[in-house]
Amino acid sequence: MKLTTNTQVSVDGVVQANGGRNPDFDPGFERGGWARPLFDGEAMTFVDEFYQRADAFLFGRRTYDLFAGYWGVMEPGSSPIADVLNTRPKYVASNTLTDAGWADTTVLSGDVAAAVRELKARPGGELQVHGSGRLVRWLLANGLVDEINLLVCPVVVGAGTRLFPENGPDLALEPVESRTYPKGITLQVFRPAGRPQYAA
Repeated sequence: MKLTTNTQVSVDGVVQANGGRNPDFDPGFERGGWARPLFDGEAMTFVDEFYQRADAFLFGRRTYDLFAGYWGVMEPGSSPIADVLNTRPKYVASNTLTDAGWADTTVLSGDVAAAVRELKARPGGELQVHGSGRLVRWLLANGLVDEINLLVCPVVVGAGTRLFPENGPDLALEPVESRTYPKGITLQVFRPAGRPQYAA
């Protein structure tokens, strides 16, 4: 399976609380919900269709808990995203979660890199990672990502957790696709391409 990531990110790199304020997951963070007003019909169609391509999903612990509590409790037929999430295999990388309550979930603990490599070696289309910023950084650092999808939202949040830290590993990216949606969200698709070249 090809490991693909799908991340909503602000112009200043923020990924935290893109969908809305959540005092349980982001206590004290008042700028949640910065992405949702910028999604028009075309951008949402892309998101819906992206989910449909998945053979399986991989989550970090926080995003897993958030998705399980939202999408995981929806009735069949209530949302195309919920339907695909509730009927396809899910994996969560966690050394603290012991009992995953969301149906068809497997907890990956211990040597997570080996477990992800084993998943990637299975036949199929896509193993998708949605959100899960910390996990995405770790997957990139371990050379496990095949394709990066960034939905860059035209907003500067000015605070919050960013996708990439101030100091971290460097990475060259090969552009695959770029498009702009009516409200200004840009889709940027990249493949990791080793170390960057630097001018002398």
